[in-house]
Amino acid sequence: MTRRTKRLEEAASRRNEESGRMGAAIANLRPRTFLEAYGVVVIVVMVAAIAAAPLLASDPLEQDLSVALTGPSADHWMGTDNLGRDIWSRILNGGRVSLVIGLFVLIAAGTVGVVYGAISGYLGGIVDAVMMRVVDIFLSFPAIMLALLISAALGPTIRNVILAIAAAWWPVYARLIRGQVIVVKEREYVTASRALGAGPMRNLFQTVLPNSLGVMKTIFVLDIGYAILAGSTLSFLGLGVSLPTPEWGVMIREALQFPNSWWLILSPGLALMLFVSAINFAGGIVTRSVHEIPGR
Repeated sequence: MTRRTKRLEEAASRRNEESGRMGAAIANLRPRTFLEAYGVVVIVVMVAAIAAAPLLASDPLEQDLSVALTGPSADHWMGTDNLGRDIWSRILNGGRVSLVIGLFVLIAAGTVGVVYGAISGYLGGIVDAVMMRVVDIFLSFPAIMLALLISAALGPTIRNVILAIAAAWWPVYARLIRGQVIVVKEREYVTASRALGAGPMRNLFQTVLPNSLGVMKTIFVLDIGYAILAGSTLSFLGLGVSLPTPEWGVMIREALQFPNSWWLILSPGLALMLFVSAINFAGGIVTRSVHEIPGR
């Protein structure tokens, strides 16, 4: 066998191995249970409808007092509120606000928590001890109470809701990633990278951290739903998104003033329940893809 033939065979073997891993990863992303399929379908349908809100619904702030507090009908699928605003339009546009809150909370809290916890776990010693005491101070407050206090201090806006929830959540991510980094940094390939001259920060962010994020992927996916729920909770309590911006928590709070108009509370409550439960059910796919990819 010539050297060229041997190299070609090795290259073909690597391509087959990579193709097998990719195929396994794609197979793991397919729903295996009814609840996983339900979660995926609901997420796809709701996100598509929310993204297409300008095409599928009218102006959520448009008022028509002549049809105020009208139940579901052909003209207004989910009825109208006390100002004659279309509930269907407000549900779709409120979903956009809720998605923005959920995604940006995860980006902000995840970035701060992962970087902070990774540095703490990698450096260890007195630095780790001091950094973790700061985390302990934040964790001594219930997350929702801390978010309420911060939101009350900053004022009811979308930006402040995101900052409040992110400030309450980042310590959890910091503690989780710290534990993963402590385990991964002792592995042989990390020692080899250090021996080859990689500096501490390069070794951390190019070798240790990428191999410590497996469990975090599942947590991030599940926490999108919880972030949306937390944002709606703050809005329901009057410390989140302010009127007249449509948001599911705000809509539920407004609906309590009209107990006889059942559609006012049913629509946003059902939308919130469907979306958060769908994310939780679909999270099993992410968990499986993290733990079952060959070669990990």
